[in-house]
Amino acid sequence: MENKEVKTARNEMMDRPVVKREIVDFLRKGQKPLSGKLGEIEREANEKGVPIIPHETVVFLSLLLGQIKPEQILEIGAAIGFSSSLMAQYVGESGHVTTIDRFDVMIEKARKNYEALGLTDKVTLLEGQAADILPDLKGPYDFIFMDSAKSKYYDFFPECMRLLKVGGMLVVDDVLQGGTILLPKEDIPKRSRAIHRKLNLFLDVVMKHPALESSIVPLGDGLLMIVKKEEYDFSYLLEKE
Repeated sequence: MENKEVKTARNEMMDRPVVKREIVDFLRKGQKPLSGKLGEIEREANEKGVPIIPHETVVFLSLLLGQIKPEQILEIGAAIGFSSSLMAQYVGESGHVTTIDRFDVMIEKARKNYEALGLTDKVTLLEGQAADILPDLKGPYDFIFMDSAKSKYYDFFPECMRLLKVGGMLVVDDVLQGGTILLPKEDIPKRSRAIHRKLNLFLDVVMKHPALESSIVPLGDGLLMIVKKEEYDFSYLLEKE
């Protein structure tokens, strides 16, 4: 068990930047590195090709969370626990991070990282399918970070809005798919068409809805920021889909 490696599919879209490659390189190498054990975890993951949020997103989230100071954070997609550990630095003494993952190998690695960072009391990792876990959560959360299966963003969104407080923020990672999100369906490989269709449905809703304030930041493979302006029941989306 101790020698078990984290093996997962590399996100190919991260190698198809939506901004110039030299700008991406600067954002990843020219900004302040993380220090301490968390910095070691980031460097090791990058060296081994383990998918975590890229450094430009790390720097941005650190600045953002330092300003909004959320106390209750929900994450969908723990992976090795890197991003939840990063966010746990900004919730204050009484704050908490709840994260969800379904992959045994990732869960094992995440728990080891939480222990190494002294975060076992600060982060709760729920094991299982997010679709099964989200309906049982009560909230409200000040901040939600969604970085899971891209084809599930549309499906998870109504529960995220139910759980998010008014004035709270949902941040969704990897929404631009290396720029292919803009291509017609016919130009998308058949294996990727489900993701392409569901992401476009998702963006059509969140970019235009009057109950939301949304913006896409071209960091990593596209970071979507959504502020919940008022209560609204989005469960109709699943019936429509």
